[in-house]
Amino acid sequence: MSTPTTNKYNQYLNKKMSLKTSFSVLIVIVLVIWSFLYTGFSFGDLLIGLPQIGNFFAQMVPPDWSYIHTVLKPMLDTIRMAIVGTFLGAIVSIPISLICANNIIKTRWITIPARFILNIVRTIPDLLLASVFVAIFGIGQIPGVLALFILTISVIAKLFYESLETIDEGPMEAMTAVGANKIKWIMFGVVPQTVSIFLSYVLFAFEINIRASAVLGLVGAGGIGLFYDSTLGLFQYPKTAMIILFTLVIVVIIDYISSKVREHLV
Repeated sequence: MSTPTTNKYNQYLNKKMSLKTSFSVLIVIVLVIWSFLYTGFSFGDLLIGLPQIGNFFAQMVPPDWSYIHTVLKPMLDTIRMAIVGTFLGAIVSIPISLICANNIIKTRWITIPARFILNIVRTIPDLLLASVFVAIFGIGQIPGVLALFILTISVIAKLFYESLETIDEGPMEAMTAVGANKIKWIMFGVVPQTVSIFLSYVLFAFEINIRASAVLGLVGAGGIGLFYDSTLGLFQYPKTAMIILFTLVIVVIIDYISSKVREHLV
């Protein structure tokens, strides 16, 4: 049964929530208007440029199907880069995830810095990583593999340590009670609960890496991206269209296979 005091308290809460909502909406509106003004975005300029977009795509028709023989090997290189980067990154992400999980490593001065470093790494764009590695190692596939390696760690480690923190701690407590050491505690208490989740994250990262590796060549990191850059720079748009369609088919096939495998794992 409600009382006058309860009703007043509810009214106060509703008023407070209403003020918070209004203030949040106002901030969003101000940010949107400010962004539109300072980016110089104009719907008029967009409408003027639409015919140019149509002309650009018209120059890609029909695609140069004979060019597929030239880019077949670079496409295979792109897939190999994604496989190597995903494999190495997945292995390294395991100990990083264990260190970041509060229920595995219960020492805050270890988990907090580890998470902080992981969050910093996650903010670095893959193209920037590839550019840095190209400057260090030169043009080729090694910079692309290293960029995908770090990208894989940032994706899998983040998702996996959050999953580790949601596992059932009953088996670990039972093993601790019988005197199991930390390695056995992880091998027989953590791994059986998380192996399928981990594999699904690996496949998810592989999907991301396939897409990312297709454009890393734009900064000299090897793979099919080098041919995107060269054909666009030489205005060979039919060849560019063929590369885009070829890449699209490969990505769709890999995504489909990966999604089906993940459905069986999760």
